[in-house]
Amino acid sequence: MVIPDTLQNTMKQNKSLIVFQGKNIRRIWHNKQWYFSVIDIVQVLTESSRARKYWSDLKLKLKQEEDFEVSENIGQLKLKSSDGKYYATDCANVETLFRIIQSIPSPNANKFKLWLARVGYERTQEIENPELAQDRAKEYYELKGYPKEWIDKRIRGIAIRQELTEEWKNREIKTEKEFAILTNEISKATFGIPIQKHKQIKGLDPKFQNQNLRDHMNDLELIFSMLGEKVSTEITKNKDSQGFDECKDAAKQGGNVAGKARIDAEKRIGKPITTRENYKELPETQEKQCFSGPKKSKRFFRGKRKKLTGGDQ
Repeated sequence: MVIPDTLQNTMKQNKSLIVFQGKNIRRIWHNKQWYFSVIDIVQVLTESSRARKYWSDLKLKLKQEEDFEVSENIGQLKLKSSDGKYYATDCANVETLFRIIQSIPSPNANKFKLWLARVGYERTQEIENPELAQDRAKEYYELKGYPKEWIDKRIRGIAIRQELTEEWKNREIKTEKEFAILTNEISKATFGIPIQKHKQIKGLDPKFQNQNLRDHMNDLELIFSMLGEKVSTEITKNKDSQGFDECKDAAKQGGNVAGKARIDAEKRIGKPITTRENYKELPETQEKQCFSGPKKSKRFFRGKRKKLTGGDQ
């Protein structure tokens, strides 16, 4: 599912983190279906501070009293921990989780099962029909009031970004910190400033870490971001870069290509690409208004809310 980066508080980068009633649940796409962290779900349903102990006791009970073969129904899959590293974690598919949930007394059990069925099914739909993923992302931005031309560029940028991160993952880039450093190298070479400085120019509050810079970029910034990441992907593949250092070198080269193009464009159009011009959400009127410096510009982009027929990071 292609999800806008601004939904990272709901689904993180590769859709591996989702949220139920404000609590994080990790998942991974495995054998053509979603597998969810059992520990995370036990934590959500029991609200216990000792979820691992609760699950350990429950596994023993299921095996002894209900002839539930843990080894056949629970898989050890690597999920990202809070330290940014990946560890083998007990995971189960939707069918198995329904069986486990029946053994956990919780007022949220029925509500959770309905939610679980939905998030497990959406990915299957999108594997069979990839256009659904793009449609959901477009609906999200339409609801925010972004103009169609901007949305088209943003969606394309998401696809290019995912292609790049998939290459990195296949080339021994593992931690969140490594992904962040590589991304910053491309952006710094493309725009001549690091991401944090770029966010400051856009007026983003550093207290809100889930704010995604690209959702505040103007059209040209999106285009040059795409160029930097696409060229970085091609260089990474052509040079068969392996490991952090080689991928970092490819990222710098890709960013430099986009940076040179940006500088040339700025000379020809007579103004900088990176400015305080910013698409900001105005929830009261469902408009996107373009700001340039401290004063509002005369350009307004109005977008009517469209009702979603299905659920939507």
